[in-house]
Amino acid sequence: MAKEERKKDIIIIGGGVAGLTSALYAGRMNLSVLLLEAELVGGQIVNAYSIENYPGFASIQGDKLVETIQQQAESFGAVVDEFDKIIAVDFKAKPKIVETENFVYKTDAVIVASGMTRRKLALKEVDRYLGKGVHYCELCDGHMYQGKTIAVVGGGNAAVDAANFLMKYAKKLYVIHRDGAFNADEISQKRLRENPAAEVLFYTEIKELKGHPALASLLLYNNKTGEATELRTDALFVYIGLLPNTAMFKDLLKLDETGRIVAGEDCQTNIPGVFAAGDVRTKPIRQLTTAAADGTVAALLAEKYLQSLKEET
Repeated sequence: MAKEERKKDIIIIGGGVAGLTSALYAGRMNLSVLLLEAELVGGQIVNAYSIENYPGFASIQGDKLVETIQQQAESFGAVVDEFDKIIAVDFKAKPKIVETENFVYKTDAVIVASGMTRRKLALKEVDRYLGKGVHYCELCDGHMYQGKTIAVVGGGNAAVDAANFLMKYAKKLYVIHRDGAFNADEISQKRLRENPAAEVLFYTEIKELKGHPALASLLLYNNKTGEATELRTDALFVYIGLLPNTAMFKDLLKLDETGRIVAGEDCQTNIPGVFAAGDVRTKPIRQLTTAAADGTVAALLAEKYLQSLKEET
């Protein structure tokens, strides 16, 4: 049975801050807007316990910020569809085609705001411990380790902020980082340093996960001294970087060496009418505020593109 076809002015792929901001602006311009998100709306930021660098809020939880922007977008008519997975796209077709599991959508403008996915720990035995000691979301799973020993691996804001959050549960917490200094902001680092239950292991790499049936210890290697040690822990939370969600577009859109979509400050990709916004776009700074800025620019210029198509006919 053929899938039902539907027409939209703009389709937005991805429901993080960039995508939601695009939906908000496009909706305000009286365009028919569909935002497709294969998982939970909000992207990486939805799990943030406390955001303190978004203008207008002294502090706000990630899910609350996402909920607010989504409500704004929907109030202007944007439709947000969660969990209808995209299975194919054709951006060169006229109109462009976005096929999901349930529908075939036709549109003249697309905004790709598909965001990033957490990089998995590259150890052969890691899958055996998923949910049994190895985790990628402190907000989701931290409560499982009340009064336990917890390890966090990573050196950026995601890792240090997760460690600070997990201290509410941990009896003892270790932060493991392969380099000699964190990349996280100073406020987050200071909070970590001031907690007597936290211990930082610099120049340290994880070589093996051990335990049966659940994680019980980590085999560590100090890349400065060459010393190998075993660390007893009940849980390991992993924050070792992000990978762009661009595999579906690799034969259509120009990508850089990191897999991000090549697009300038106008968010325009190599295909007219296809824009890239947020962390998935090539740019030197990736923050919530720059994601919102991208979403704004992409929506406004997409509307101009749609207007140009009308003037041609």
